[in-house]
Amino acid sequence: MSSSSKLVVMLFILLSNFSVQVLSVVEDCGVDENDSCNNKKKALPLKIIAIFSILVTSMIGVCLPLVTRSVPALSPDRSLFVIVKAFAAGIILATGFMHVLPDSFDMLSSSCLKENPWHKFPFTGFVAMLSAIITLIIDSMATSLYSKKHKAAALVQPERSGGGDREMAVVEAGGAGDAHSHLHGHHHGGSKMEFEGSQLLRYRVIAMVLELGIIVHSVVIGISLGASNNTCSIKGLVAALCFHQMFEGMGLGGCILQAEYKFVKKAAMAFFFAVTTPFGIALGLALASTYKENSPRALITVGLLNASSAGLLIYMALVDLLAADFMGPKLQSSVKLQIKSYAAVLLGAGGMSLMAKWA
Repeated sequence: MSSSSKLVVMLFILLSNFSVQVLSVVEDCGVDENDSCNNKKKALPLKIIAIFSILVTSMIGVCLPLVTRSVPALSPDRSLFVIVKAFAAGIILATGFMHVLPDSFDMLSSSCLKENPWHKFPFTGFVAMLSAIITLIIDSMATSLYSKKHKAAALVQPERSGGGDREMAVVEAGGAGDAHSHLHGHHHGGSKMEFEGSQLLRYRVIAMVLELGIIVHSVVIGISLGASNNTCSIKGLVAALCFHQMFEGMGLGGCILQAEYKFVKKAAMAFFFAVTTPFGIALGLALASTYKENSPRALITVGLLNASSAGLLIYMALVDLLAADFMGPKLQSSVKLQIKSYAAVLLGAGGMSLMAKWA
């Protein structure tokens, strides 16, 4: 199992155990049990439908960029791929700003929490800021460590064959190109291979960090839906989540495609993305009898998790997806493509922002 897959599995297990502790809280605050929308019997089939519909749309979204690689117009080096990726990045950016962050503000400013310290300090903004900084540290350190590791491996085995899966061929060729330039001067081909190798490493770090951030907020969203018995809100929430998961999956799938992982790693990352929200719904459903969404402990825990997820998603969308592409050579060389990509970002962010009306 790859290191990224191990990290995803560990986070999945930690969130499962952590969520059980959060949900097993019986104290409550300000919930109207006589609300006409609260109907456990009618909510159950809606939740089951949600599990399967979100699973299917998530799989479609994350797998679409992976299975359409053979289509020339959708290959990573084509303009259409850049535009679609910009649209998906707009979805992820709006998810952080319009969905996850406001939810955290609402939870951590709830009247159910004590005045001191929760109403005396903006914990949501503070945690989101810390999360963005920590994501930057992880992003930078992981890229540095990956680069040193694979350049060292290339120097130890300079004659290694490049046959088989291309997963490490470009990286090692980049390192080999670097060694060759030290021995025989700066060669144009070596410099190009080194650049491609460093780009591949960046794509892998981006895919791994983005997946971890998505998993956190997907599980939290799933738990909230699974534990809720409000039939009035579930219907709109399911539709919004299907839209959200499909296009967020397209953004992640594009990053996985550019990372050029082996098939097993691609399948593992796609699988964990697709099952996290349905898993959260199932977990919330199983613990619905003990879950009290307005209990202080639940509000604090989920609020802080949402704030950290928002900081991570906003950083990834702005820095690793949008800025990296818009400041890259492909978009900088074409104003027309930039305009199309800007329109795609606004369309994606606008559509996801509109979903905030229902979810």
